[in-house]
Amino acid sequence: MTTRVFKFGGRAQGAAALPASITAAAANARVVVVHGGGDEVSAMQRRLGMEPQFVGGRRVTSDADLEVVRMLLSGSINKRLVAQLITAGARAVGISGEDGGLLSARVTDATFGRVGRDVHASTALLEDLLASGWLPVVSPLARDRDSQDGLGLNVNGDDAATAIAVALRADELCFVADVDGVLEAGQRIPRLDPVGIQDLAARGVAQGGMLAKLEAAVAALEAGVGAIRIGTLELLHDPQAGTTIVPAVSASPRTAS
Repeated sequence: MTTRVFKFGGRAQGAAALPASITAAAANARVVVVHGGGDEVSAMQRRLGMEPQFVGGRRVTSDADLEVVRMLLSGSINKRLVAQLITAGARAVGISGEDGGLLSARVTDATFGRVGRDVHASTALLEDLLASGWLPVVSPLARDRDSQDGLGLNVNGDDAATAIAVALRADELCFVADVDGVLEAGQRIPRLDPVGIQDLAARGVAQGGMLAKLEAAVAALEAGVGAIRIGTLELLHDPQAGTTIVPAVSASPRTAS
């Protein structure tokens, strides 16, 4: 059976059609959902008197910030999404990347604090759940591989989804956002290769959260994930939707629809 990994950003998670769309996709494939929730985390930080900080589209996370991230991502946001999916008829179950040793990472740049990179996935728990017909919904936190105490790390959701897709040898990885795909001058780029991505980054067209998605997409491509696309919720049911990340030899990165 086909294996598909869907990563949803915070704004995309608010789409009314999301629960039904995921449930329909899971009827014909093994599906794993990785969710974000950065806007809600930032809002809660501000309510608690903290100021969110970002570098290159990636959240800086202090020890205090990590507790807020864990509370929201593995708590209220995860459980709300699971409840919506169950209501739509899915056999959804919520887990954290910290559960069952699913995700591990390392602090590679102290600038970001308790943020993990070099993310690895150990998918035994996911395989057990998928084999039993469950739809796992994963919050992107990880264990720290360099800590004997197994302290937690905040992980970029795109990196978490990529690690899971690679470990599962997924047929498709979809980064679901609130835009139609990678855009230039308001136009969607149907296909994009690593060289084109470097060009967009160098010219400042791709930056922040979109650049983080593109970096994760290239990592997934190089690790052998079957197909990688970026776009709206239409990705789940329309194989032509969004921007497809392809190897350089077959790309037409400057062709817009």
